[in-house]
Parts: sequence; C-alpha cells; structure tokens
Amino acid sequence: VSDQSKGYLATVTLPKDDYRTRHIAKTLNLQNGDCVRAGCVRDRDPSEFDSLGGLMTDEAFVEWLPEGKIKKASPTRNREPPGSLKVLIPNPPKTSLWEDRYGAETDDTPRVSLLLALPRPLQLQRLLPMVAQLGVENLILTNARKVPKDYFGSHLFRKPSVLRGLLVEGLSQSGDVRLPRVTVSKRLKIFLEDELDELFPRSQYERIIAHPQRKDETGRMTRMSDIKVNATDGSPRRILLAVGPEGGWEEPYELDMFQKLGFKRITLGTRVLRTDVAVVSLLALANEACSSL
Repeated sequence: VSDQSKGYLATVTLPKDDYRTRHIAKTLNLQNGDCVRAGCVRDRDPSEFDSLGGLMTDEAFVEWLPEGKIKKASPTRNREPPGSLKVLIPNPPKTSLWEDRYGAETDDTPRVSLLLALPRPLQLQRLLPMVAQLGVENLILTNARKVPKDYFGSHLFRKPSVLRGLLVEGLSQSGDVRLPRVTVSKRLKIFLEDELDELFPRSQYERIIAHPQRKDETGRMTRMSDIKVNATDGSPRRILLAVGPEGGWEEPYELDMFQKLGFKRITLGTRVLRTDVAVVSLLALANEACSSL
C-alpha cells in the first residue's frame, strides 16, 4: 500500500508463515534495516491498473514485528521468523526500475508466449511458478483431443487468486514484477480461427509447435536453434510456442491445423517428456532464440 505520509512510497506487511517471510529469515537471515529487492506486481490487464505496478528496487528495508512470546525483532537462532515482516520502499527509492512503465521494453522483457494444452491440475500447479520464473508475455491454457474435459474444473480456475498467487511466487523467485496475461480457452479450434491472428499477428510472432519425433521418422528434424526469429515490421522478435499434452498433439488432425496457420514444427527428440520438463526446456530455448542477435 502507498504510505507517502511517512516518507515511504509503499509498505506491505507479510504474515509469519508467508513463503517470502520464511525465505528472508531462513535463507537471507536479514535483520532490521537490511535491504532486499522488492517490487509491485504489474498486471498486463489494463483494467487492473495500479499506480505502483512495475516498480522494483534493490533497496527496500525490512522491519521485523515480533509476535507472541518472542520479543527480539530478528530471526531466531534457528532462523525462524520472529513474527510478521514489514517491507518498506523509501520515497524516492535509492535504486529503482519501472518495468514497462510507459510501454518501453528492456533487454529482459518477456517476448515468448506459451499456448499450452492443459495438463493435469497438480502438474499445472507445479508448472505455473516455473513459467513465471522463465518469463512469458502471454499464457494461453487450452484443450486438445487428449486433454480430459474435467481438467477445466480445477480449483485453479474457480479461484483466480490461487492461480495468480502461483505466478507471483515464480516472479518472486526470479526478481521480476511483470505478470503474464492469462487466457483460458476451452475450444482450441475456435481460438485458433477467431483470436489467433488478432493476438499474435504473423508480422510480430514466429509461430512454433513442439511435438515428439517418431522413431521411424527419418532425416534431421527441426530444432529450436534452427528457427530464425525475425519480425517483418522491425519490432522486437517474439515467439508463440504451442506445447501439447503428454501424449502429444493428435496426428494428423491437430498438427495439420497448426501447420496450416503457419506454425513451424520443432522437436526435442524422440523421448516423450512430461509436460513440465518439456515446457521448461522449450521456454529456455525460446527465450534464448529471442534474445540472441
């Protein structure tokens, strides 16, 4: 929250059992007055505008608030939090970075968007922080022929705050404040026909689909390193990456549908990978492809 009356641009109090509080106590062992990197998450949805969204500083101050029988305002001998934790961003912050504050892009601005066939709910819960850590601009969760319909009944979709919290957890790990824009589409074919070109025009996005290589397929299959990411309108290069379910996209129907829309097929080899392993590997390669000159 904003607290400029007391000389601070923003303050927040984290409960004792918050994962960030425990990390600052057990891993960083910070004392009152020490500095830590902190920021205010920036939602990509314009309707969720926050005047502080996008602010990040390396010099936010920490202040321990002891609770119960603990009186000393510092981590215990076992590096347990003594109570809740107050984080204060001075006004003005000594070092600051307004991420994408006015639409300008930095070297680490996410330029990869992920179209993901919905994995099992527990797997999605593990995957969301990883996706946010690696950095994606847009996350589209969709169905596929091999995705059971009941996956969309997950509590993650009934409680958007839980889904958002998992993404924020990943941002906290990576030291970022840019929240991916999340779209849930239960009808893949309709999404591709009606929304794909508007959201991801070919002039700005290289469209890529990942699919395992069959043992009997001969010749060298295309890898991510073979893709040349060049925007025709001179804007920064971007990638839209489509990753299917663990059984792969349905052949030939879904593969043909993507390829007719300009998706280039790549592979990580003949191994059939779990969704989380495939997504992390492909996102790392896609981000590298966008950042390389």
